[in-house]
Amino acid sequence: MLLVIINSSEDVEAPVGAADDTRGGIEPPALRRGDWERTTASRAEVAAERIAAMVTDAEPGARLGTKEELRATCGVSVGTFNETLRLLQSRGLVTVRPGPGGGLFAAEQSPMRRLGNSVLALDTHQPDGARAEEARRIRDALGPLLVEDALWHASPADVSALREGLADLAKAVQESDPAAFSAADHRLRTRLAAISPNMLLRSLYATLLPLAEPDSAEQLRDRYDHHAALIDAIENRDRTEALELAQPDSRPEPRSG
Repeated sequence: MLLVIINSSEDVEAPVGAADDTRGGIEPPALRRGDWERTTASRAEVAAERIAAMVTDAEPGARLGTKEELRATCGVSVGTFNETLRLLQSRGLVTVRPGPGGGLFAAEQSPMRRLGNSVLALDTHQPDGARAEEARRIRDALGPLLVEDALWHASPADVSALREGLADLAKAVQESDPAAFSAADHRLRTRLAAISPNMLLRSLYATLLPLAEPDSAEQLRDRYDHHAALIDAIENRDRTEALELAQPDSRPEPRSG
């Protein structure tokens, strides 16, 4: 007979702030201010992202492993893994169950929490080229939704504010200043997003803006012309032209010569 001994002493740590976050049935936020303000990833954060990737690939309720198994997989100390566990619980990614067969399990997440964790995974701190391009693609895919809202809701004051932003772009083009152009482009896009009454759309778009790589110096004039044509179309309520310009594939290529 084969005797299997199962360690049932799995420690269980209550989610940090659980008593406060669940009071009144309110789900704790997926994105916390501290998550966005860290400038470098700690070992606990790296381990949390590794386990978060496992959660993404797992079905809700699937067992990920014991704390010790996952700690060994991540190659961190007990103290560091406890911090990792707190991060995962604060994001609603895992649940912990004691006893035989216990351990960490992929949590059932609401659609809003999944969205928040997906954006958080993009990492706002010094994104590499691949992630910056990924952020740009998502940002540009949201453009038509913002333009549609602008066509419906833009007031004369909104259009005037957009044209002020366009003037800042023109100055940056004249001075061949990519950094100034990028900053002005960010402000202009933020102003366009502010017209939308959709708070979720505004928030997601604004979150993606600093992640996307700026245009190169060769693209400044083309990008300015593109923005100018789009603002004209919004002011004239030319839906066909505005939505065509808002499509991701309408992004101009650098001029040759």
